[in-house]
Amino acid sequence: MTYNKRLDGRKLDETRPIEAKVGIIERADGSAIFKIGQTIAYAAVYGPRNLYPKFMQDPQKGILRVNYNMMPFSGHGERVRPGGSRRAKEISMVTEKALLPVIDLSDFPNAVVDVFIELPQTDAGTRCAGICAAAMALADAGIMMKDLVSAVAVGCIDGTVIADLNYDEEAFEGKVADIPVAILPNSGEISLLQMDGEVSQENIKDAIELAKKVTKNIYEIQKQALKDKFKVGE
Repeated sequence: MTYNKRLDGRKLDETRPIEAKVGIIERADGSAIFKIGQTIAYAAVYGPRNLYPKFMQDPQKGILRVNYNMMPFSGHGERVRPGGSRRAKEISMVTEKALLPVIDLSDFPNAVVDVFIELPQTDAGTRCAGICAAAMALADAGIMMKDLVSAVAVGCIDGTVIADLNYDEEAFEGKVADIPVAILPNSGEISLLQMDGEVSQENIKDAIELAKKVTKNIYEIQKQALKDKFKVGE
């Protein structure tokens, strides 16, 4: 059976409603909120600042450090255990790798830029929402960047490629693949591509093309959020 009518009534290439804003945490060097549907990600940036202990320092350039955390009662299903977990460490690592291609820390040897991502409410697409929030927060902090990073989870349900899966679609009784993708909008470079599930070669190509299309809209929302903060006279 083909999945041709989405559970929440959206079009196949339609995301959930998106909201974005920067400069929301006063004492952070940069901060942002990115909301897509019922998934909310906050990001706060601190640094560049001296990195300790010193053996972790890179004398050639600064390093990026990301900490991703879902709050205990943030989502569907069982309560998330507070503190570090294997999943949180994995998402922290892939988020770093998704962001590193756009930032330049060569002017900050022996320093660190810390990015903290907190999700108080989740309904799938958490790592992508976190990446979008983190990219905006880094720009808000004045970190040298050659581009933003826009991310979305595309997927395939029973052979149908769709954009921005929600929790009910991830849990759909059928053949489901979840494909988080992060893209540098101006160059089209992919900085994150993961997959959970099985998908055909043809469908993965279609999913990547859909991700490129959808992230163009996400990029415009991120960019507008940054522009709104720095409007003349405000």
